[in-house]
Amino acid sequence: MAELEGLEFGKSDFVLLDEVNMEQFMENLRLRFEKGRIYTFIGEVVVSVNPYKHLDIYGKEVIEDYRGRELYENPPHLYAVADAAYKAMKRRARDTCIVISGESGAGKTEASKYIMQYIAAITNPNQRAEVESVKNVLLKSNCVLEAFGNAKTNRNDNSSRFGKYMDINFNFNGDPTGGHINNYLLEKVLRGGSDDLLSVLCLQRNPAEYNYTKQGASVTLASNNDASCHKAVMAALKVIGFTTAEISSIYKILGTILHLGNVKFSSDGEHVVLDGEDTLKHICELTSTEVENGRKALLYRTVATGGGEVIQKGHSEVEACCGRDAFAKALYERLFAWIVGRINSVIEVKDYNPALHGKNTVIGVLDIYGFEIFDNNSFEQFCINYCNEKLQQLFIELILRQEQDEYQREGITWQHIEYFNNQIIVDLVEQPHKGIISILDEACLTAGKVTDTVCLDSMDKKLGQHPHYTSRKLCPADKTMEFNRDFRIRHYAGDVTYSVDGFLDKNKDPLFQDFKRLMYNSSDLVLREMWPDGKMSITEVTKRPLTAATLFKNSMIALVDKLACKEPYYVRCIKPNEVKSPLLFDDGRCQHQVAYLGLLENVCVRRAGFAYRQPYARFLQRYKMTCEYTWPNHLMSSDQEAVEAIVNQHGFEDDVAYGNSKLFVRTPRTLFTLEQERAALIPILVLFLQKVWRGALARIRCRKIRAIYIIIAHYKGYKVKSHFWEVERRFANVRNMPDYGKNVEWPAAPAALAKFQRITKQLYQRWWARQLIKNIPPSAMGEVRAKVAAFSALSGERVDWGFNRSWERDYLANAKDSPLTSSNFVWVTKELKNKDQYGQVLFSSSVRMLNWFNNTKDRALLITDKHIYRLEPKKPFKVQKRVALDSVLGLSVTSGSDQMVALHTTSQDDIFVHLQRGQLNPNQDRVGELVGALTDHFIRVRNSPLPVRVCSTGVRVHMSGKAKIITVESKPGQTLADFKKSRAGFTLLLPSP
Repeated sequence: MAELEGLEFGKSDFVLLDEVNMEQFMENLRLRFEKGRIYTFIGEVVVSVNPYKHLDIYGKEVIEDYRGRELYENPPHLYAVADAAYKAMKRRARDTCIVISGESGAGKTEASKYIMQYIAAITNPNQRAEVESVKNVLLKSNCVLEAFGNAKTNRNDNSSRFGKYMDINFNFNGDPTGGHINNYLLEKVLRGGSDDLLSVLCLQRNPAEYNYTKQGASVTLASNNDASCHKAVMAALKVIGFTTAEISSIYKILGTILHLGNVKFSSDGEHVVLDGEDTLKHICELTSTEVENGRKALLYRTVATGGGEVIQKGHSEVEACCGRDAFAKALYERLFAWIVGRINSVIEVKDYNPALHGKNTVIGVLDIYGFEIFDNNSFEQFCINYCNEKLQQLFIELILRQEQDEYQREGITWQHIEYFNNQIIVDLVEQPHKGIISILDEACLTAGKVTDTVCLDSMDKKLGQHPHYTSRKLCPADKTMEFNRDFRIRHYAGDVTYSVDGFLDKNKDPLFQDFKRLMYNSSDLVLREMWPDGKMSITEVTKRPLTAATLFKNSMIALVDKLACKEPYYVRCIKPNEVKSPLLFDDGRCQHQVAYLGLLENVCVRRAGFAYRQPYARFLQRYKMTCEYTWPNHLMSSDQEAVEAIVNQHGFEDDVAYGNSKLFVRTPRTLFTLEQERAALIPILVLFLQKVWRGALARIRCRKIRAIYIIIAHYKGYKVKSHFWEVERRFANVRNMPDYGKNVEWPAAPAALAKFQRITKQLYQRWWARQLIKNIPPSAMGEVRAKVAAFSALSGERVDWGFNRSWERDYLANAKDSPLTSSNFVWVTKELKNKDQYGQVLFSSSVRMLNWFNNTKDRALLITDKHIYRLEPKKPFKVQKRVALDSVLGLSVTSGSDQMVALHTTSQDDIFVHLQRGQLNPNQDRVGELVGALTDHFIRVRNSPLPVRVCSTGVRVHMSGKAKIITVESKPGQTLADFKKSRAGFTLLLPSP
């Protein structure tokens, strides 16, 4: 790690100092501060100096640099200690905690934010929505608690006035599933709110208008943007889950507190009265209570006599002011406690079952107020400094004393380090019957008028001989203290003089039951929930509540116990100067903090001791794969011998010591080397385990697949047989059916028989057709083939094509159809047959057609298997034009009932005719017959299909090489079909139906 930063930045770990003394420690601390290196290690402890400026060392890229790395792989950083705590929690299933300590203004709250942000960034890689929700609430809770629990003091702009300990719960995957917040000893609103909000709360924007805020109103930091902070808090409340009604109640309570500070009392001689009714009305309106009940609570106290009688006792001006202030403090304290409880109800782990969800581990983050020395130190500073004594005691216990005790217990020889044990100061405060808290409680419980001065006298008598306690009475020559007011405690962090004024009032509960009942009877449900003790009757006898100091002491003892059972990680924060300058390093101020934080002793312990220690069994479990003699299991007599084998194989004999139950490693580099080798072996071992497990899974899967295939094969066989049986049953008697089974429904075939079913159907259809065809005489087969060819060529696009009648084909030779001309036509065709040697007549009919001059004439059309003839009927059937049948490229007909046919030729001089019906049947459709005759001939004789186009609008033809379009129209009064010239070509005019 020492090589990660240049020498110009000093030593990144104080353990690496040439000599361990205060001068070198301070020189190294100052150098790193001036170079912008605000973090330094002491072993696993991070020392943080408040830079009082923004540093670009917290982005996503930096987070990725520290994710999953060992503590000493990167320069010192909060992320390093956060990742170490997270890894210890995830790898070893150990509860861990991060204790952030230091005096007020040293940057503890900011440190806790960065630690929380880091943990949130490295968890939930799968982006599960429920985990993201938990992370958002955990992060947003910081914003809310800081808004209500921090304040400006004369030493810090944003000082934590409460202590916070947050437990973050993680599942076995290492993802946060919830948490819990503990707050300790709670001790900003006007500038950020909108005008509408202030109007609702009956408030003015200037904080100087209110007694409780005017003391800090004269100082406004330019960097603070209260409006944006207010919006951020509002957004955070909504993300956490506060309802609109709850947020409204929160602001009403804050408004009530500000108005209470402006409540004034005066005396008319015998009674105390309120000055001004408007303020009282605002208070009662905001708390949803009756005005008269509010007035009584402020001016009177309800007391129950021994006989059960209830009387009202009027306050003096002093008593009324004290009651008002106590009420305001209680409102704020209960509001804060309710907010914390509301957050806990959202983030707590629900329905957790270890058997189902695995082990639940915890990371605790402690951000608590720092040691304080003000010009006037009261009860709050006494409690805060006692808290820091307890935390320092824990630090000494875990880092210093346990370090030395463990070496002694394990039989490891090393140099003993002297350290200051502050147990004596802790006992001075909390020891039963003798400590300051016990004396305060005793004074609070004593009947009669016991004043703060009397309590101070009692402390002087009982603690006068204590080396860490003194007062002006015990030390009359010390004029820095006042008689009958001040006492001094010699803390580990320095001497603090406390003013005893107000100690007893702040220690006991001065809040009258009248205020509690007033709030409990409010119609505001949120406010009512905060005051459950208000439902008690005035005559009800209750146990005296614990004092504030005792409650705080108990909570501190519980906190220390909670931290002591976890694996601790420390962040020790230092405040470099009192003027919040990013450039000034106050040597005296910093040296004082280094001294009372015990950092130098910590360096000595780490320097003299060992950086890492682990029980033999756990060390062996983690690193046994790095040695051939211990993997997968060793055959030695003890785990210690196996560990020695690992150490010797890597050549670390001079850097370790063997204790009674643990191995001690002196330098982090040894551990880092082992971790590197282990990390390199893990993929190999994982691959091996994956190979074995995948083989087992493959064999299981293979057996299942084999069984599945056997079942499928038998089932397929059954389905095939069942299908065959069903087909056989349905078609068994089709030969005897009139339609040969045409209407028999085929059973649905299984997928395996889909192709077979298709072929079977085709075979059946061929058989069915054969059954029909074999009954047709040979003389009719030509007509059948022609009709089949026409059906295929027209594809159902022509309405009527004459399939339901007998086809004569040679209509001009038929005496019934052409009685006057048939004999002449027969004689002409014989002559043509002898001349052109054609085989048969395919089609003949009278037609109406266009001549060369685009005039329409009646002609005869003769189609043989070699030529197409245009004949003049009146001359008798003289050949006008002969076209080879080979030149025909295709046919075009219309989709209607007209008899128009176009024969397309290679010469682009198409034959375009309208077939005329003869006397045989005036309504015969002969287009289908012509199409069928030609297409059948082309298929049978030429073995090539003849293209047939069915047109719905117009037929496109070529006449003498020019393209024409022939359309069809019905014309009223038209007696015969005839052609008429049009713009695009010609129109066939038909008689109207």
